[in-house]
Amino acid sequence: MILVITDSSKATKGNLYYFERDRSQTAWIRRYNKVAIALGRNGLGWGRGLHNIPNRVNLPMKKEGDGRSPAGVFVLSHVFGYKPVDQMMSLKMPYICITEMSECIDDVSSQYYNEIISRDKVKDVDWQSSERMGFAGIYYKLGVVVDHNKNPIKKGAGSCIFLHNWSNPKETTAGCTTMDPLKMKAIVYWLDEVKNPILIQLPRNLYIELFKKWELPDLNNIAFTK
Repeated sequence: MILVITDSSKATKGNLYYFERDRSQTAWIRRYNKVAIALGRNGLGWGRGLHNIPNRVNLPMKKEGDGRSPAGVFVLSHVFGYKPVDQMMSLKMPYICITEMSECIDDVSSQYYNEIISRDKVKDVDWQSSERMGFAGIYYKLGVVVDHNKNPIKKGAGSCIFLHNWSNPKETTAGCTTMDPLKMKAIVYWLDEVKNPILIQLPRNLYIELFKKWELPDLNNIAFTK
């Protein structure tokens, strides 16, 4: 589990923590030091993932173009990067090689909305807007796909959510979670598909409210750990 905690729903900075456990009945064990991260320019909004959205929680729903990172629980499904597949064989995750043809579709009218597509392999290019991932420089040199708004995809609920590199810690994003490239690399090689990796992102007050119900680590044991 990768856990991201922010001080409030509007905060654009936070900390990331690593946890592991052998089985669902065993306690979470913390690994490694915390990592500074940046979020969407407007903080957090409820995303569409593995979680049920609690009642009476004052947090907006994430929408396309709102500048919010998704709050909730999400599968981490793939690693992506610019290196060819044969140079990433030591990964323990499925890998997507990003090329000049790679696009993540954020056009809500497209049949490929919220999918990573290779433009040269699509007969019907029906989108007017996308992220040209192969031209994103350091940002998409290495990253992880966050399965937000999947199974099923809801048009307009937000698209193209990743963990990826930042170029400057003072930056914010359109909805992704970013960090120092060396920290991103460490995460990419730590994640293991067999261990069912997930991402949880919450503001601190909601984490305190939900950690028992969601069987998460006690925030008091991580809040002040260096």
